[in-house]
Amino acid sequence: MLKRLTAAAVAATIGFSVIGATPTRADEPYWQCVTFAREASGIRIFGDAWTWWRQASNRFTTGDRPATGSVLVFQPHGRMNRGHVAVVSEVLTDRVIKVTHANWGGSRGRIEENVTVADVSDKGDWSRVQVWYAPSNALGTTVYPTYGFIYGQSEIASVPATAGQP
Repeated sequence: MLKRLTAAAVAATIGFSVIGATPTRADEPYWQCVTFAREASGIRIFGDAWTWWRQASNRFTTGDRPATGSVLVFQPHGRMNRGHVAVVSEVLTDRVIKVTHANWGGSRGRIEENVTVADVSDKGDWSRVQVWYAPSNALGTTVYPTYGFIYGQSEIASVPATAGQP
């Protein structure tokens, strides 16, 4: 419990530095999270975000520890019935990261950079996260279930020793 509260406090402090989404111009593409994650990470998986975890099982290393460039795969949850994928842009602590992703919340079709995400799982295994919500300048109240991280080819060498098939 104390680790979760500490993670939330760190995330709140760090969250103020979110760069956020910029207004979309008419000539800019409408980004889906999977298209963006595939292009940004180099992980060549296609289909809805929730299917990425299963598809990655025999092709990529997966695990429960963030690494820069890895893809965090969200499970379907509530209105997010196709899941979500986000690319880890920075690991700040063992329970707080920054992600860059597309088509999230109020940023439909746009890319959001360096958004704070906090691990709020009891075991510290990144199975439950909260995502920074800019309008409130705090972590959002929704707790999202995740599958874990997919590590791309270039990140395999930098994957923490505890990573692997959960």
